[in-house]
Amino acid sequence: MFDLVALGELLIDFTESGISANNQRLFEQNPGGAVANVACAASRLGVRTSFIGKVGNDMHGAFLASTLQSIGVNTDNLVFSDEVFTTLAFVALSQKGERTFAFARKPGADTCLKAEEISHELLSSCRILHVGSLSMTDEPARGATLHAVKTAKGKGAIISYDPNYRAMLWRSKSEAILHMRSLLPYADYVKMSDEETALLTDFHDPKQALEYLLTNGARIAVVTLGDKGAMLGFSGRYVEVPAFKMPKIIDTTGAGDAFWGAFLSRILKGASLNDLNFDTLTEYVRFANAAAALCVTKRGAIPAMPTEEEVWKLIENR
Repeated sequence: MFDLVALGELLIDFTESGISANNQRLFEQNPGGAVANVACAASRLGVRTSFIGKVGNDMHGAFLASTLQSIGVNTDNLVFSDEVFTTLAFVALSQKGERTFAFARKPGADTCLKAEEISHELLSSCRILHVGSLSMTDEPARGATLHAVKTAKGKGAIISYDPNYRAMLWRSKSEAILHMRSLLPYADYVKMSDEETALLTDFHDPKQALEYLLTNGARIAVVTLGDKGAMLGFSGRYVEVPAFKMPKIIDTTGAGDAFWGAFLSRILKGASLNDLNFDTLTEYVRFANAAAALCVTKRGAIPAMPTEEEVWKLIENR
């Protein structure tokens, strides 16, 4: 039995990495994908995790599988396809570490996962199933995601959802809103960035967005606020937890995923999923903020996910 099963995208982030001797931009091969990042973040923090998704039967797919395995993420339900190539993302970084993306995904392997390729046993035995919205952009992955969510929830699993909006991967903003919101009726824990509040709820204001989610089925909702930290909503109460300020930011890729993987890890390592309180969850957000802060001090997403020892050290030194 796995504590956390993550279903969705696993891809290569080719991250900008300096200039070559010929004065051309260099790109570093980094393992990534928001949903996979969450699984790796949680695994680094001692949670039993498994990943469901599809990659190409190519050099990138093999690299991604070995990366997840090296971190302790189970890959028994990672499907290798001979028909489609592993999805690629090219990431340009500003001087402040902010990202600009370009995707090679027409189609990418992650969009081609089918419902019949997903292990029913995994869905039936996990404590939390985590999904994002990028598996909702195209069929057959959209149908596979909905099938997985309904199956896992029907077996008693908690559904975790982080939309992770990427405009260039949707045909239109209206289509994105339609399919991103289609997962909300099943979602127990929802995390979104301050840039995604209006997409998921119609409200720009973080507190109003959290109120909307909590009154429409979510048990826990969080809005990440960049370098300001995060706002938690639970049981009609709200609190903003400040971020940990780091002296130098290298790459913000995966910071939100480090946050959510860390937050879920604290819940999973607690006494019970049904015995949560506001004060405890506030402390979990602080732990998650520390994990996100450490992530931005290194390059890449999965390679930057911190260990539990590193997170506690940062917290104890502040």
